[in-house]
Amino acid sequence: MNGTLNSDTLTARDRAGWERSAAALKIEGRAFINGRHVGALSGRSFDDVSPINGKVIGQIARCETADIDTAVAAARATFESGTWRRMEPRQRKRVLLRFAELIRADVERLALLETLDVGKPVLNSIQVDVASCADCIAYYAEFADKLSDEIAPTGPHDLALVRREPLGVIGAIVPWNYPLIISAWKIGPALLAGNSVVLKPAEQSPLGGIRLAELALEAGLPPGVLNVVPGFGEEAGKALALHSDVDMISFTGSTEVGKLMMRYAGESNLKRVALELGGKSPHVVMADADLAEAASAIAWGIYYNAGETCHAGSRLIVHEQVREQLIDMIERVAKTITLGHPFDPVTQMGALIDSGHLKRVLGYIDSGVAEGARVAFGGKQAMQDTGGYYVEATVLDAVRPQMRVSREEIFGPVLTVSGFRDAADALRVANDTVYGLAAAVWTRDMNVAHRVSGALRAGTVWVNSFDRSSLATPFGGFKQSGFGRDRSAHAIDKYVDLKTIWTAFR
Repeated sequence: MNGTLNSDTLTARDRAGWERSAAALKIEGRAFINGRHVGALSGRSFDDVSPINGKVIGQIARCETADIDTAVAAARATFESGTWRRMEPRQRKRVLLRFAELIRADVERLALLETLDVGKPVLNSIQVDVASCADCIAYYAEFADKLSDEIAPTGPHDLALVRREPLGVIGAIVPWNYPLIISAWKIGPALLAGNSVVLKPAEQSPLGGIRLAELALEAGLPPGVLNVVPGFGEEAGKALALHSDVDMISFTGSTEVGKLMMRYAGESNLKRVALELGGKSPHVVMADADLAEAASAIAWGIYYNAGETCHAGSRLIVHEQVREQLIDMIERVAKTITLGHPFDPVTQMGALIDSGHLKRVLGYIDSGVAEGARVAFGGKQAMQDTGGYYVEATVLDAVRPQMRVSREEIFGPVLTVSGFRDAADALRVANDTVYGLAAAVWTRDMNVAHRVSGALRAGTVWVNSFDRSSLATPFGGFKQSGFGRDRSAHAIDKYVDLKTIWTAFR
């Protein structure tokens, strides 16, 4: 496959062209340990099913405890040898920048793997996922020769040096909705700091992570520094979290599994745990808001990536005065968001991840209706003839805060709508959740914006916008949305420890 094609050439390709490329693609499903591909020690594998059409696209190594032991041992040996962590900072920077360059050059293959595995539109994979993955690795590469240790103030006969030191072996467990991006969020700062990494991709989306390990080795990362072990969460993921030679687990996924990660850390070696978990992010729309701008941001915020985004703005809390008008405007925007085959260049919303998740999302819609909500539009499975897993853009109106659809993370293209009559009522409803990942407030009154944004309990609060981001800003949540931050310089702190070296002079 020609990895030298630029993004402009790829975005001009039609559906038939992408389908030909997919048919010619060789699927590599083996683990990547100590610089080479290996099958599971048990010899077992499992089907990788594409959500595009429900068909098997490859066989994936079913890694279990023995494979995790092998990967962790490789990571530990490389860490202790110092071939990466003791490398000169400017040389580590060169390797990571080369890694980012290789990701960009491999855009065609990586975009295909991401779309086949996850079912998102291939143009999104090119322009967002692969590009953001490369940008993240390059962003952290630039810190390599810029981080400094500290000298603490002491008396004239003492020198107290405070050093940042890598933790050791990092277990990184990533979800299936943004495999390339979230993998980069973890391996970028972890590798920058000098750690070795064992990456466990979600069983639904293992292909991109395996390819990243290949590219990292090609870039000059020593064997054993980045290892990838595909497998099921209850087998490979649990074994990694329980492993007593893993110094930290960095996990992104559901709150339910995040709680297990903390339990496993306590049951093993008290390893560090960083969690980015679920969300139920509210849009608070005041009566004076720019409704056209809000409608566009709300629609894209819930229907982008088919709603499979942890901070998706899945709850609309809107002033009763403009409620019906705003729902109508959101529906008009939703009709411009094309649901279709992920290889079709006009598609803007693709498939859900698998058949089980399809049933879950449809089940939530049924639950909302049973509890008294009204389907304003959408609400049905789509494109059933493809064999894939597609759901229409949906709005559930007349949702009361105590309903399941208002309280639980649906993780699909379903927006719930609740009304309010004053700002205090809106804040009460918005904050009445176990989650605290993100939120937004829409108003022309900056005094109201300042007051409400400060009162919303969330890690990110947008004012008159949604889902705007930068690698320079930290991402993470409050409450049961987890702790620890991805992105920005703050993420580096998770992957280092502070050592004080105190020297006394006579």
